[in-house]
Amino acid sequence: MRANRRRVAAITAAVLAATLTAAPPATAEEPITDPIPEEPIAAEFGLVLEQHAQLPATEATPPATDPRLIRHNRINHIGELPDGSGRQYVPDLNGPLYLLEDGRQHLYLDFRERFEHFFSGKGMGSGFGFVAFHPDFAANGKFYTVHSEGREAIATRPPTYPNQPDAVVQSVVTEWTAQDPAADTFTGTQREIFRYGFSTHIHAVQQIDFNPTARPGDPDYGLLYLGVGDGGIGLDTDIPQDLSTPAGKLLRIDPAGGNGPGGRYGIPADNPFAGRPGALGEIYAVGMRDPHRFSWDPEDRRMFLGHIGQHAIEAVYEVRAGDNFGWSRREGAFTFDPRTQCYLYPLPEDDADYGYTYPVAAYDHDPPPNWPCNSDSGHAVSGGQVYRGHDLPQLRGKYVFGDLVDGRVFYTETDRMRRGEPRAPLHELPLFDTTGRQLRMSDFVGDGRVDLRFGTDSQRNLYLLAKASGTIWKVTGTRPARASEVTDTVRRNLVAHYDFEHPFAADDSRELDTGSSRTLLSLINGGQDMRVPDGAFPGSNNALQTRQISPDAESNDDWKAGVWDDNGTLSAFNATDGATVMGWFKMTGENPAPDTTTPDPGDRYNAVGLAGLLTGNSTGHDVRALLELIEVDGQLRLVALGRRLDGGASQTFAARQDWRELLPAGQWVHLAATFDYTTGQMALYRNGAPLPGFYTDPGDPWQVDGTGTTASTPRGIKIGGSFPGNDRERNPCHCRMDSLMFLDTAADHRTIAEQYRRFTHR
Repeated sequence: MRANRRRVAAITAAVLAATLTAAPPATAEEPITDPIPEEPIAAEFGLVLEQHAQLPATEATPPATDPRLIRHNRINHIGELPDGSGRQYVPDLNGPLYLLEDGRQHLYLDFRERFEHFFSGKGMGSGFGFVAFHPDFAANGKFYTVHSEGREAIATRPPTYPNQPDAVVQSVVTEWTAQDPAADTFTGTQREIFRYGFSTHIHAVQQIDFNPTARPGDPDYGLLYLGVGDGGIGLDTDIPQDLSTPAGKLLRIDPAGGNGPGGRYGIPADNPFAGRPGALGEIYAVGMRDPHRFSWDPEDRRMFLGHIGQHAIEAVYEVRAGDNFGWSRREGAFTFDPRTQCYLYPLPEDDADYGYTYPVAAYDHDPPPNWPCNSDSGHAVSGGQVYRGHDLPQLRGKYVFGDLVDGRVFYTETDRMRRGEPRAPLHELPLFDTTGRQLRMSDFVGDGRVDLRFGTDSQRNLYLLAKASGTIWKVTGTRPARASEVTDTVRRNLVAHYDFEHPFAADDSRELDTGSSRTLLSLINGGQDMRVPDGAFPGSNNALQTRQISPDAESNDDWKAGVWDDNGTLSAFNATDGATVMGWFKMTGENPAPDTTTPDPGDRYNAVGLAGLLTGNSTGHDVRALLELIEVDGQLRLVALGRRLDGGASQTFAARQDWRELLPAGQWVHLAATFDYTTGQMALYRNGAPLPGFYTDPGDPWQVDGTGTTASTPRGIKIGGSFPGNDRERNPCHCRMDSLMFLDTAADHRTIAEQYRRFTHR
């Protein structure tokens, strides 16, 4: 979603001359590293999704190389034709326009066949972007589309307004007139009404639509809105503020009029810039980067727009004529400086003088601390719909929207979405299938990148759709949300928590940490294939699979997971008084694994890696707190192994019971190891109950003095084997793991027992 940084010197002077206001000077304020610290509130209810349709697989034209474009298909909206037939329409960016009726799908129109220079092979929004049916379609047969055409078209087809410099793609708006509006396939005529070229393959024309709340005789009836992005160059120019160009604007035109360029459409007289010298009369609102989706509240008729941000803010605006959202001088309600894109800045004291409009709802990217701040962190808002139906009273009056990349679904109360007032609180909605299982959208689609969109029908039913699987779901009900799997007591000290339900959308070979440190976990060697559909407890859907891959040869391809981090994200463990490592484990293969570092094929490793926290000076193996199977006096045992001082000796507390009884093959077991560095006490727990055990060193290897660990931050976490730096194979585990937790305290028996009961009795 990141814009390409690009200097366009040829247009700079013209842009600056036509801007709405003088640009405010670069700020000297301290940057704001967490612009929206409030997390979305967990909703008390969730949505029940029932599969409505799955559309055919399609490919881009020309074939795409960007994996974000190589999806099942690229469906991006669902709506209902305004003709009373109940038929629904679904555009696919790769070219097809489908109609759905009583579960049957028809290919109504295919842009790949209609347009010689049709282009969808590069750029997230390229292709057949959207379709809008005229409110009088049943009588006049008219509908409007936007699609992309490549360089060949740019060389031969003149644009409505001058293309951006060095344009590589054009957005084309076409009017179609169906000979028979009731037909399942299109026959009729077409005429081009708008064409404009962009310098990059991103942020072109997205949604086009009519206001469905307007009635005959209303000033807005039959007027077409066009959401035009900045073409990826608004970052380095003032083009979104330039009133002489369509880029970075919301346009409003009359398709039936003739006073626009070439007489192809009309410019409504009540548009806010109509008749203003140097300004395009089509402009309705300005200052946008990527105006992705907009919709109207059927009850109060307000317009809401989801605006995709740069590296920090995803926003929803209430749109009125003449609004200026401030890009690229503002991102959300903060000052933006293109020289320091990782950070935003406070608004200047004279901010009111610039007349910018700020979001009524927003959330920030909040990238993981061990992820580059100027990289795509897998966030982009997908504008939604206000629910005004009658079947789901809990949803009524709520604006339901989401993040199109990671698939999270939110709502805000429309009566809290007021301009000039504090942002409306966001509530995150859990999702359920029709059997009652709670799932994330990544589970529904089977991919960490969801590509989520929203739609509605004439009865105000809500629909969710995803490119990842080409599937459309209808919201058919609501259900009470499940209790959190984490107790309040554990949450207070939960530094890292990996439940394998949260793939990182920008790279789903990583797992998001839902603990306080938010440290990304790498799924090493197996990537996303290590996340398997298997849950250890009610409500869990996925687990981590670790294993040895090549038992017959020395190699470094074993599946394991880990964090190898010098950035200090695990600083809660710096000089800590205690630690706890716990999680669910299931043995799924041969343990211990064949030792591939020796010539004897019968040799086995003398340990099986489960999970541990490294020391601050570790080169990849030395641990501060470890739960593992280790050979003790010639016998493999379940142990807690800890080290208080970096470079110091370790102590081991070993369970007396045979490890094969504690971890029987094919059964999920909850294990915990606790470490009190101030007293030297260690303990092991199985399914919430303490395990009898013994210390292997009768002395004081920790050099206990009543204080905690060395004042250093752990270098990382290792899971399922040694060396998360991935420089060799050691102690692989043929096992599955679920809900791994790392606490910065030595949890007591009651805390661990309560957490185990929470897992099993949610």
